[in-house]
Amino acid sequence: MIVLPDVWMEYWRGKDIFKGLFSLDGSVYREQEGRKTLRFSFRDRYYFAKLHRGVGWKEILKNILQFRLPVFSAQNEWRAISSLEKLGVNTTPLVGYGQRGRNPARIKSFVITEEIANTKSLEDFCRDWPNSPPDHDLKRVLITQVAEIARTVHENGLNHRDFYICHFLLDMSVFKDRFDPRCLRLYLIDLHRMQIRRCTPWRCRVKDIAALYFSSMDIGLTKCDLLRFIKVYQNKPLKSSFGQHKFFWWLVKRRGIALKRKFYRKNK
Repeated sequence: MIVLPDVWMEYWRGKDIFKGLFSLDGSVYREQEGRKTLRFSFRDRYYFAKLHRGVGWKEILKNILQFRLPVFSAQNEWRAISSLEKLGVNTTPLVGYGQRGRNPARIKSFVITEEIANTKSLEDFCRDWPNSPPDHDLKRVLITQVAEIARTVHENGLNHRDFYICHFLLDMSVFKDRFDPRCLRLYLIDLHRMQIRRCTPWRCRVKDIAALYFSSMDIGLTKCDLLRFIKVYQNKPLKSSFGQHKFFWWLVKRRGIALKRKFYRKNK
């Protein structure tokens, strides 16, 4: 199965598309066993190709023994992108995808997305906030948008599984002219582990929000900022949104702190 625009199919007419894609020249952004992310150009525009060669049975068994759902191919990512696009959540625009083979450990697959130019991850954008606090309206709008994205994702049966602020890209073009916080645009990226169900389990919501909390601990957020996030995420008045879900937020805080401790132990 291969789904690509006509102009791409015409370019590879009579050739093995998988062989052509897997031998592309470009800048390697990430490479792990069985998976590579590549930035390349095609007809004067830039794209990203995520190429999956198969993870192998060893990796599949390791994930199962750790009670983690294995990611066999790029199919998960293109389904996630399509789901977010239907929900109106900005993400990397999907160009095409394909898959070959039936053996879960040896499936070859790919997903191609457009490059989102002139963006910066929230991790980088917010890094200096403790020493150089941002404009109040800017921070308020960013917190609101992140919370709205989290709510939309979770209310529609999705959970990210790597829900860190580094996976939110901020469109920097809004800062070229007169700044208007209402024009801010965020993109949610790195969707290869996203899970899609009819309903998002409670434990998966906790894991996602805890990861978000952990990754934002060092950017100088105040108690008021955290309460704003809670109010928008629950989409209720603060008293009921916190009061009715007190245990949920206690678990989020507990898991977020545990992630922080684990991070420090690993990076000592």
